[in-house]
Amino acid sequence: MSEKPRRPWWIWPLIIVSLPILLAGAVVWLAVALCVLVAAWVLALPTGRYTLVVYSNSPIWQEYFEQRVLPHVAGRAVVLNWSERKRWRLTLPVMLFRIVAGSRNHTPIAMVFRPFRWPRTFRFYQPFRAFKHGNPTEVERLREALLTLLDDLDS
Repeated sequence: MSEKPRRPWWIWPLIIVSLPILLAGAVVWLAVALCVLVAAWVLALPTGRYTLVVYSNSPIWQEYFEQRVLPHVAGRAVVLNWSERKRWRLTLPVMLFRIVAGSRNHTPIAMVFRPFRWPRTFRFYQPFRAFKHGNPTEVERLREALLTLLDDLDS
């Protein structure tokens, strides 16, 4: 009969000590996220700029974004260029991007802010991987969904 490997004795005390710290961190993150969202609802939505677009100078999507997305969101979006992030100051759009987009596969992205809701995100990173290999279907579908939502919000 084989014996099960024993867990080290210190695992349970580590979990017990770590859990309140992780829970407190999650509560703080949620509070900050809600404060930033409320600031967006109060400050940005009344100006009509309820969309945040972040893209970069990638040879894969820069031209596409500058020709097929940005002209259609002009006037109702704040645009950030990820390639210029070293020059970003800590502004409301930058905080919104950092809170909503996460840390992986976040560029290019469009975020649409509506009152009392979590932002609707349109993540273009994965569709552009297919685009790079000659399949523009997913990128076009996502662009159309974004523009349809923006047109619906404007009407």
